[in-house]
Amino acid sequence: MTEGNFVDYVKIHVTSGNGGKGSTHLHREKYVAKGGPDGGDGGRGGHVIVKGNSNLWTLYHLKFKRHFKAGHGEHGSSGRSTGADGEDVYIDVPLGTVVRDSETNTILFEITEDQEERVICEGGMGGRGNWHFKSATNQTPRYAQPGMPLEEKHITLELKVLADVGLVGFPNAGKSTLLSVITSAKPKIADYEFTTLKPNLGIVEYRDFQTFVMADIPGIIEGAAEGKGLGYYFLRHIERNSTLLFLIPADAEDIAKQYEILLDELRRYNPEMLDKDRLIAISKCDMLDDELKAELKAELDKTLTVDYLFISAVAQQGITQLKDKLWNMLND
Repeated sequence: MTEGNFVDYVKIHVTSGNGGKGSTHLHREKYVAKGGPDGGDGGRGGHVIVKGNSNLWTLYHLKFKRHFKAGHGEHGSSGRSTGADGEDVYIDVPLGTVVRDSETNTILFEITEDQEERVICEGGMGGRGNWHFKSATNQTPRYAQPGMPLEEKHITLELKVLADVGLVGFPNAGKSTLLSVITSAKPKIADYEFTTLKPNLGIVEYRDFQTFVMADIPGIIEGAAEGKGLGYYFLRHIERNSTLLFLIPADAEDIAKQYEILLDELRRYNPEMLDKDRLIAISKCDMLDDELKAELKAELDKTLTVDYLFISAVAQQGITQLKDKLWNMLND
């Protein structure tokens, strides 16, 4: 999937249908001059329904269609005939989509299961026909209920990617390279910062045909929680991950400090992020000889309070151990 096709934020306008009005018909036929009321009820207006679809990974299909309008209910007719209900409109969304009211910014609901359906705008109820209102003192009522009016809303759809492991790191830390090595994903890779502009997903194949999903988001920079860089815009994609993999290059000036900066940005964005399992992967370790690696390990043992391991995506070093560690963390 190209970067331009990854759409994770859209605003749309939805409108349900009016309810049909009840009929005021009075029964008339040959030899029956005063048959009494027989007006039918109006039909219900169509709903606008948001539906989960596990085959979708993005909101791209909604990029160019921003208005959804359900059908109106038909009016009641003679012979107590009820009008047809208005046609419902379905909006398919990928799993992990959050639906907000654009005007109040409140979360209405989230779609997390395949084929899950939630009504976002209810159609108006149909009005009752005049035969409902007949009585001993009013045997020929010439009135009926009008249908209930439609609803309309401006809503915002936000996609939060559903993945097991989220990759967190500064720009150019090697996250896309790692994703391309341990999954079949083909993210854009280059030797400059912010090569990744959109989140990437990859499926990691583990032993005995078991798999888990890894998400790579644009690099986080210091101040991301205040909106700097691209990281803040995409931090929501790792809110659902159960495990966070911090990727820090071996040539970083201070690995422990970089980890603390990344952790602090997550804390300021959403303190609940700190409740997730965390693992540090020291990338680009093929640049280190055994002596340097031993010195770095001795230093990290003193400063880090979280598990870490050395890897090199290019040289395929430590990749199997990384998969084992992540699998055990996910299934602990």
